[in-house]
Amino acid sequence: MRKTTISLKNWGVSLAFLLATLASPSQAQKKTLALNDIYGPQGSVFTPRTVTGVNWMQAGGFYTAQQAGKVVKYSIATGEAVETLFDQTAVKVEGTNQSIQFDSYELSANEQKLVLTTGIERIYRRSFKADFYVYDLQTKKLVQLSKNGKQMLATLSPDGSKVAFVRDNNLFITDLATMNERAITTDGRRNEIINGACDWVYEEEFSFAKAFEWSPDGTKLAYYRFDESRVPEYNMQIWGDLYPKDYRYKYPKAGEANSVVQIWVHHLATNQKAKIDVGPEADQYIARIKWTQNANVLSLKRMNRLQNRLDILHADATTGQSQTVWSEESKTYVDLEFTDDLTYLADGKSFIQTSERSGYKHLYLYDINGTLVKQLTSGNWEVTDVVGIDEKKQVIYFTSSMVSPMERHLYSLSFATPVAKKSKKAAPVVAPQPVKLTEKAGNNAINMSPDCSYYLVYNQSAQEPLTVSLHQSTATQAVRVLENNQKLRERLAEYDLPTQNFFKFTTTQGTELNGWMIKPLNFDAAKKYPVLMYVYGGPGSQTVTDTWTNALIGWFKVLATKGYLIVSVDGRGTGARGNAFRTCTYAQLGKLETEDQIEGAKYLATLPYVDASRIGIHGHSYGGYMTSLCMTIGANYFKAGIAGAPVTTWRYYDTIYTERYLKRPQDNAAGYDDNSPIQHADKLKGKFFLIHGTGDDNVHFQNSVDFVNALIKAGKQFDSFYYPNRNHGIGGGNTLIHRYQMMTDWVLKNL
Repeated sequence: MRKTTISLKNWGVSLAFLLATLASPSQAQKKTLALNDIYGPQGSVFTPRTVTGVNWMQAGGFYTAQQAGKVVKYSIATGEAVETLFDQTAVKVEGTNQSIQFDSYELSANEQKLVLTTGIERIYRRSFKADFYVYDLQTKKLVQLSKNGKQMLATLSPDGSKVAFVRDNNLFITDLATMNERAITTDGRRNEIINGACDWVYEEEFSFAKAFEWSPDGTKLAYYRFDESRVPEYNMQIWGDLYPKDYRYKYPKAGEANSVVQIWVHHLATNQKAKIDVGPEADQYIARIKWTQNANVLSLKRMNRLQNRLDILHADATTGQSQTVWSEESKTYVDLEFTDDLTYLADGKSFIQTSERSGYKHLYLYDINGTLVKQLTSGNWEVTDVVGIDEKKQVIYFTSSMVSPMERHLYSLSFATPVAKKSKKAAPVVAPQPVKLTEKAGNNAINMSPDCSYYLVYNQSAQEPLTVSLHQSTATQAVRVLENNQKLRERLAEYDLPTQNFFKFTTTQGTELNGWMIKPLNFDAAKKYPVLMYVYGGPGSQTVTDTWTNALIGWFKVLATKGYLIVSVDGRGTGARGNAFRTCTYAQLGKLETEDQIEGAKYLATLPYVDASRIGIHGHSYGGYMTSLCMTIGANYFKAGIAGAPVTTWRYYDTIYTERYLKRPQDNAAGYDDNSPIQHADKLKGKFFLIHGTGDDNVHFQNSVDFVNALIKAGKQFDSFYYPNRNHGIGGGNTLIHRYQMMTDWVLKNL
């Protein structure tokens, strides 16, 4: 070993360095963010701990949660565990010596039984098959629901005596007292008839998989029947064997045939069925079914194929006869998401429904026949979710964008009718105004107990990771903080991280747009920096919200440490700014959205610290579509772009989503073609990278194949990469770290 001699001169330098280190430990010891910190085997350093699986119990003061293979009952007041309802290590399946490992659970309405889910096999975004077990909390017996193959959507009846489920496209009911299994339907066949579960397009675009509902008294089961025999099949090849396998499923592309949907009600006592009258039109959507407080009246939401009209129907579950009690029409489209908060009040005489008829999503009270009683909320802001209704106190709790389109806060509002004074000199009665209950800035998601006495607040902002706190609805102070992510905060303090800041600018067309920017570390306004813009841009979406960073923004912060400005802009068509702002893209998807991303690039080019010759753009799904348009139609403004899983022609996408915004291609061919990247392939100038998964059941790989052909025909050079058998999210195993390493290397080389 070589001996080291320290001279007086060297010691002076070392001492100076030591003193500087002691004076500024945070600067000397900070780590630099790397991709492994975001996508490594240990997960992202940005991922906060949360509180999941909380299920409020009907008996006030308690909730249940899943924890380490147990279902545990907790006291709301103390946060202490008071009882273990189920322990997978201690309970054996009846008649065997086997235990189970459960993935999730459901507690019956009478809180006497648990349905436990095991062995999940994913199908699409929301659907899966599994083995289900039922645990009786009184007898302590655990039994397998069925031994005849995996099931879907197992759901307890309100009294906990029966379970309904779907298997092989048919609907079944098991009586838990006898464990007798009975088929309610027998005509189910793959790619032809589905009973009790959704077809692909309903599951994806109407956001539900369970297509049946128990009546409140448990005597009836309402269910969907999908006849998808006329729907064209899409074929995906599955790679990995000597000969690739074909996977065929029904996928209705824009303008093609949809499933014919019927609604039936099965009466358990008589084993008879009633077909619900949904009107004479077969080419329509039944977007929702829901029982009213009357166990013989079923509510349905019906939409015409163009989705510019929505009706609420009330149907007699015995005769099947129905009547329309509420309707909403639009010159563009009625978005189900903005009319989806429907609550039938316990009095059986009224319901609360959301509507955009004022230009913003607000709450309205109607009598049971659909006559307007009063508008509950109003203003140039939107109700985002109804989270609870205290009918005894006549108070409704909801989240809204009242503070800012970029934030969400909880409000309470009395919907009791004010009593006018008899005095002639009395002041006019003033309608109650919403009371803001959340104090911390950012986004507040709410989980409220059924009796509205307690609620959990999941608060986060761009500057603060998730905090979960318990509150009483009668007090402003938190009862208790369940999770403050202190360990995450300490871990983040070890890193030298760029910050995310918000800004606004006005386009040359006079529209004010919201955006955020992540600046490089040691930012110097006298320097010129390259920019990578991030876009999604689909109708009603938002990327510019005051929320804590996720793994994607973690990648952006990695790029920021390498000297890039990262920017996102919400253009026209995005959400939380009212109906007119969102629907202005109707019948011309891609046009205004692309103009606004170009406007964003033009605005950034005016900033003294932006290198206008090095502005790039990246997006996935709708964002991949936007990136492809910006790199072609906006080729003069963008040097490089990465498009992930893009729609390249709306002719290839599904009926419900596409026709809502563009009408059918038979009705609006220009709307489909004028802003298809395939039609503009010859305009590509900059560096372009196209990425797609071959197993994408949502935005088919076909989109990228045809765009590649158009680029080749136009003589354009570009980069592309496909991920075998990966779905729309392009994840699984080592995929994420591989993809983002590849994208990082590509950005460093081409921007």
